[in-house]
Order: sequence, then structure tokens, then C-alpha cells
Amino acid sequence: MTSHLPDPQRPGIELPAAVCDDDPLVVALRRAGCVFAEAEASLLHENASGPDELDEWRARRVAGEPLEHIVGRVRFGDLCLSVGSGVFVPRQRSLLLAEHAVRAVRERANPIVLEAFCGVAPIAATVAAAVRGTRLHVADIDDTALVHARRNLPDHARVHHGPGLEGVPTGLRGRLDVIAAVPPYVPDPAFDLLAHEARDHEPRRALTGGADGLDHVTALVDDAREWLSGSGVLLVEMNVAQFGAIARRERGRDLDIDAIAGDDGQTVVARLRRRTASSQSGRH
Repeated sequence: MTSHLPDPQRPGIELPAAVCDDDPLVVALRRAGCVFAEAEASLLHENASGPDELDEWRARRVAGEPLEHIVGRVRFGDLCLSVGSGVFVPRQRSLLLAEHAVRAVRERANPIVLEAFCGVAPIAATVAAAVRGTRLHVADIDDTALVHARRNLPDHARVHHGPGLEGVPTGLRGRLDVIAAVPPYVPDPAFDLLAHEARDHEPRRALTGGADGLDHVTALVDDAREWLSGSGVLLVEMNVAQFGAIARRERGRDLDIDAIAGDDGQTVVARLRRRTASSQSGRH
């Protein structure tokens, strides 16, 4: 078993100082294959309400449940977000999307912002912390994830249930200034290659997106055309190898597209904006 925690492309928790090597919990975690057994044991000791809960948590971690699900939180940039059993845990690679969502929001006056496929709403929570007063909406099909999203967002944010953009109020059609999303984009054939923590403890529908992983991405791009404001921008995380297919699909259509590459060499944020008159004339 490997730990999610130190890998910058996976979820994370700020770990406390390690406990001693001969602690029984450390021994159990190390035998289970936890690379950072001492630090994880410290976190479990510090957060468990007593011996009974500590025993329960040890059994869950030894069985391979993500540490974030057990302690109920995940570090995402400067934020500590609520998570729990059975929900998708935000990855650290999505900080790239969060950063550029904040930039896009700051470029606009009184923007209306939507995080689609929000899960526990890490992007919207980041925007809320960085730009006060933003009109925030989030949407997801997973009721359990939306419980955590509500906890992670300010009271004024609106939470909507539904796949893609289907649950978003129709009154927002054509008014969304920023749409940001991490749609499920793992190709179906690659599901068995994922870490077992993801395969066994996160909803498959939050991970996979069809044969090439782009089913939800292409649907979102198509639907966003109706929902974006005139100067609106759509920001979508995907794997760098998938961007070319989206760019080719959009060639000659009504949205300009460019890529924002992550430092990991694997992640890219596709940025799509309505084509302006000047950009159209530049293509002739």
C-alpha cells in the first residue's frame, strides 16, 4: 500500500512530526506498506477521539482506505477541505486549475463563477478564499460530495445537483463568466491501472470518462457554449495527451482554445473563450 500524502500529484494532508518507530500503530502501518507510517500514525493519534476510534482507523488504513477519508480532510493549497468516505479526493495537480480560475475571476468585475463536476468544490473554495464577494455556483451529481462542498464554501455560494451543467438554474444561461471543471477524464481501459485507493474507495463515475476519457469533457465544451457570457472563459483540466484531440475538435468552430501546461508534464488546463472579431480576421 502506498500513501497518497507526499506525492504532489495526489491528495495531501500536512503531516505532523513522527512518533517513535516501535509504536504499535507504526508497526501495523509499516507492515501494511505505508511508506510514511510514522507520520501517518502521528496524525491518527492526534485526531482520534480515543482508543476505540484509533483501533477503527488503524483497521481502515491497513485495509487501504485513503488517509484523507479517515481523518475527514485534505490539504489543497492553503485550504483544509472537508472530505469523507466514498468521495473523490482533490488532487494536488488541480491547483493549476485553481490558480487560473482565480486569475480569470480577478480579470472580471462582479463575475458569476461555476465549478462543474465540483466534487467537494476545491476550485470554488479557492476562488472564494482569494476573491471575496464572487458569485459562486457549484454542481455535481454526487449527493455525498455536495455535502462536503457545502461545508467548504461560504454561505452565499449556491450548490446544485445534477450531471455536468444539467442542474444549473436556467436563469444563468449565457451569464457565466468563468466555468472551471475537473471532469472525470481517465480512459475506461486505464481504470485498473489506477492506485488501489482510487479504484476501491472513490466513485468510478468521478474517475472515468469513456474509451478515451473525453466523454464528459466534450459534452461540457459543447454545453458551455450556451452558458458562457460574451466574455466568458471555460477552464478544463485534462491529461496533456488528451488536449490535441480537443483542440482538433474545436478547430474552425466558435471557441478559441489554448493550453496551460502544468509542471508535472502530465496535466494541462484547456482554456476556451468565445472567438472575437479580431481573432476571426487573423485566421483568414
